[in-house]
Amino acid sequence: MIHIDGTLHMPMYQQIYEQLKKKILTGTFKEGDRLTPTRVFAKNFCVSRNTVENAYSQLCLEGYVLNKPGSGFIVQNMNDQVLIAEQPKEPVHESDDADQSPLTSEESEKYLYDFQYGNLDIPFPYSLWRRFTAEVLLSLDARRINSYNDKQGELDLRIQIMKYLQEARAVSCTPDQIVLCCGTQYALDLVCKLFSDGNRKLAMEEPGYNGARTVFENNGFEILPIPVQSDGIQVSTLERSSAKLAYITPSHQFPTGVVMPIQNRFHLLHWATEANGIIIEDDYDSELRYHARPIPALQSLDTSGRVIYMGTFSKSLSPGLRMGYMILPKWLLPKYHAMFARYSSSIPWLEQKIVSLYMAGGHWERHLRKICLYNKKKHDIMLKTITQLMGDKVIIQGSNAGLHILLEFANGEKQNWLIDKAKEYQVKVYPTTPFWHATENRPENTLLLGFSMLNEKEIFNGLTLLNKAWFGHK
Repeated sequence: MIHIDGTLHMPMYQQIYEQLKKKILTGTFKEGDRLTPTRVFAKNFCVSRNTVENAYSQLCLEGYVLNKPGSGFIVQNMNDQVLIAEQPKEPVHESDDADQSPLTSEESEKYLYDFQYGNLDIPFPYSLWRRFTAEVLLSLDARRINSYNDKQGELDLRIQIMKYLQEARAVSCTPDQIVLCCGTQYALDLVCKLFSDGNRKLAMEEPGYNGARTVFENNGFEILPIPVQSDGIQVSTLERSSAKLAYITPSHQFPTGVVMPIQNRFHLLHWATEANGIIIEDDYDSELRYHARPIPALQSLDTSGRVIYMGTFSKSLSPGLRMGYMILPKWLLPKYHAMFARYSSSIPWLEQKIVSLYMAGGHWERHLRKICLYNKKKHDIMLKTITQLMGDKVIIQGSNAGLHILLEFANGEKQNWLIDKAKEYQVKVYPTTPFWHATENRPENTLLLGFSMLNEKEIFNGLTLLNKAWFGHK
């Protein structure tokens, strides 16, 4: 029986989603069972059909059910997916790209429109920042600005991050497991050092985030590229590899944008348990979903301490703050404390205190709602304009989340030609080849288009010029 409580702060569609998901995971609903049709469900529980459709869509997105035309929503196989394993008793490991960097201010003058990915134009809370800065500096704690502080970061900020992740990402942790870092690359560098005494082979999505790949290579790790399919990293190939570490972006794969469904998440966790391996989950832009609620983190399914979770404020607040965090499994904490005992925090104390006050006052949640709506409008105008202007000449990949899309050219136009033609019209677009480790597998007919630094009008005008550049249309 589904119970919907209209007095709760939780949206009704989420209440439905959570209860149906639990019934699927506990076996109440079995593989092949058909969910109640949306119209019937809505009538039975006196809710709108849109509410039910939103809940069902989220279940589809995460792979719990499959929408079969003419058959309805069918429960997928969840057998043997609940993992319960012992905590590792000790560390698990044995003893010519095209430029993709955002333009400088001088370079940007050559372009009318820059479809870069990375920098943001979201409204930053300047007035609140000034207010909280003054509040911190006038507090009794202000003397701590003259001290070296906890290597893991301020406890009050770690508590705020823990509360947020529990609510928004279903992440399970304590403040003691959280380590604040000046960005994801710094966090990855710490992880590399934690596992530098064992198997130095690391599995990575192909294609994948080249900024992470650079960190691993600089630390002497051998990269084993594992293909990404429509349901995420190919776990069967990972299982056949000799890697004990795997770096993945399961909730919005970078750069393809695919979402790993629940079955593959359990499959991946099963690999980690059987292979005595560790998964590094980079949840880099989990807040930015536009037509469904955020996907629960892989870490929320981990019952055996196999996932190192990483998050950042760079895609939702400011990349200039250089603030991110990672969550270490409890069994790994003694080694972390021993290895980094003489380290200090990599993030300025003042910024940590400001962010802590910002989150504690409820401003963070309001900010996220605001920027999701702000970016959704830009995302939607981008997709609508591409569809209207370019039609079947291009294929859009990775939509409905994040701050970028991939554009595949159906007739096989090459990246370099596309970039050069765009430049003739003073529009900057970016290659995807840097995200591929194996050069022989790189597709030459795709581009990355970000929209984080353009407003809606600029997106439309820029795409109009690109259509002229590539297809000769006025």
